[in-house]
Amino acid sequence: MSLADFFSPISLSDFLSDKEYYNSQFGKIIQKHEFSFPNLESEEERPQLAILGVEEDRSAIDNKGTAKAPDAVRKHLYSLYQGDYKVKIVDLGNIRAGSTINDTYAALKLVVEELIKLGILPIIIGGGQDLTYAQYRGYEELEQRVEVAIVDAKFDLDQEHAENTPLNSQTYLNHIILHQPDYLFNLNNVAYQTYLVSKESISMYDKLYFNAQRVGMISGKLDQAEPIIRAADLVSFDIGAIRASEAPGNANAIPNGLFGDEACQLARYAGMSDKCSSVGFYEFNPTFDPMEQTAMLVSQMIWCFIDGYYNRKNDAPLIPKSAYIIYRTTLENEEHELVFVKSKKSDRWWMQVPYFGSKSVNERFYLVPCRYEDYQIAVSGEMPDLWWRTHQKLQ
Repeated sequence: MSLADFFSPISLSDFLSDKEYYNSQFGKIIQKHEFSFPNLESEEERPQLAILGVEEDRSAIDNKGTAKAPDAVRKHLYSLYQGDYKVKIVDLGNIRAGSTINDTYAALKLVVEELIKLGILPIIIGGGQDLTYAQYRGYEELEQRVEVAIVDAKFDLDQEHAENTPLNSQTYLNHIILHQPDYLFNLNNVAYQTYLVSKESISMYDKLYFNAQRVGMISGKLDQAEPIIRAADLVSFDIGAIRASEAPGNANAIPNGLFGDEACQLARYAGMSDKCSSVGFYEFNPTFDPMEQTAMLVSQMIWCFIDGYYNRKNDAPLIPKSAYIIYRTTLENEEHELVFVKSKKSDRWWMQVPYFGSKSVNERFYLVPCRYEDYQIAVSGEMPDLWWRTHQKLQ
């Protein structure tokens, strides 16, 4: 079965009035599935990024109408101007809702899987955030451990019925955590609000050594979220994490949360991450967006992701070693030393966390994105919490 079988084409007349796009606007530059499906097999013609909508909202709890989000976002995305770089982006159109919701999940899983195998990064415009589970399942056949970053005001978990809960936009994390085969290495939640999260859920995150950052923790210090975003293979944005005054287009919008520029910066962090291989923007509902303010914001978040992608530094640590500075420090009453790596190209930091039980000279280790502050903590003689949590996962 061809990927083209899953998609319905787009029509420019739905977004364009009586004016033509300028040559430097996305509407002119992006290759579009309008009359024929793009050729993804040819290495010469192959795009680097693929935009795809998902017309599915049957499990978007209390937020029906998100199926209309893709075209509402395109209207504003196409009018944006590209940055100072040459883009290779294709818009594949919309994945049609299947006869059952599981058909839609299966289609999105297959599309994500095939695009990643081709080296194309999918930019998904949903739909409910339950589609994150299908996005995650796209990694199932890729034989790799996956780190997931969720930008959300809540933890979409059902603690009371963990193993038998139905899949929807408020329980999809249960299905990611319990999915078999288990290829989840880490789950990170950014910008949650404590009064919307049960203490049992926070306790579960701690027991599983997942990371979570309150919105108050990163307010005015957004760089604290950068290492968590940089560590993720998969990034999922719930538009409900943005305060209602900035993004009213969500039936579950709340007063507090991220500002629009903060959401854009997080999206740019995701784009700049050499590791990020798929991103999704979910829970936008045009029904509640009469002034199209949220559609404009989501389109700008996608622009920032694209801008970040084309400003990637390609500084996967230690390749080559001459491009990095190695820092070593020993903790008080500890036999082993902590090793930090700093990129000369981007000034970004990583920690080396050894795999459990490895005693060889050429000790195998896991590289964890971190901040300069983590190095300072280690120099002062204390164990950085991020190092300890990662070490526990590697046992």
